[in-house]
Amino acid sequence: MAKEKKDKKVGNGTLVLKRLIKNQNAVIGLVILVIIILMAVFADVIAPYGYAEVNLPDRLQTPSAAHLFGTDEMGRDLFSRIIYGARDTLKLSLGTVIFGTGVGIILGSIAGYFGGWVDNLIMRILDIISAIPGILMAICISAVLGSGLIPTIFALGVGGIPGAARIIRAQMISVREQEFVEAATSINAGKIRIIAKHVFPNSMSPLIVSASMSLANAIIAASSLSFIGLGVQPPNPEWGALLSAGRSQIRDYPHLVMIPGIVIMLTVLAFNMLGDGLRDALDPKLKK
Repeated sequence: MAKEKKDKKVGNGTLVLKRLIKNQNAVIGLVILVIIILMAVFADVIAPYGYAEVNLPDRLQTPSAAHLFGTDEMGRDLFSRIIYGARDTLKLSLGTVIFGTGVGIILGSIAGYFGGWVDNLIMRILDIISAIPGILMAICISAVLGSGLIPTIFALGVGGIPGAARIIRAQMISVREQEFVEAATSINAGKIRIIAKHVFPNSMSPLIVSASMSLANAIIAASSLSFIGLGVQPPNPEWGALLSAGRSQIRDYPHLVMIPGIVIMLTVLAFNMLGDGLRDALDPKLKK
């Protein structure tokens, strides 16, 4: 029986992977993301200059062979800063989604499985959080906690908790009535074990899709906070901070804003394309 279950999981995973590969948009998005991730991991090798390397004689250079993306007002190479900035941007987005989704999973699992007053209490608290615009909440939290990587992750992650909790709660309510949950209950399995081993694994598909798309929103939100000076602070070259630094020169040197903006746009587009592909691949209605 255990072997059959394992083979079934492998088969389902292979089927999802085949569907994902057949989706051209998802593959394009995945390729872009792989390039960006490799760029961030191997920034020390790829970047021709240090991200904080100042060279005043070369300040405000337009793109050239020596500086592919030009230089900023302090002569720092923009191409190198974009590459290093991928680290901070990806850390912020991944940290935000992991925190928001993780807390949402815990709260949604408890609410969906136990129901009753526990469900009402948790969902009403999440309704209050949802009533506050996400970026406004992030600004308020960042203003209190200060700037930096961890405070920004917390500030942005709080806004993602209600969405993840609602998704997992809805799945929990559906799955908890299935026969395998009743069977586990009949042999006196603990509630935590039932949630962790039976209910939660069968509720993951929509959460995976939601998390992949939330990464795109997290990048935009993180860049927005850095743009207004509440996120990652200079000299760290987070992409939103690069946009903020270049806005004073936008009329004479538009590349200082256009290039970071295009990089952010491509990354967000890649996450959305991959998320759409995952949604189609995991859609149970498409299974034969």
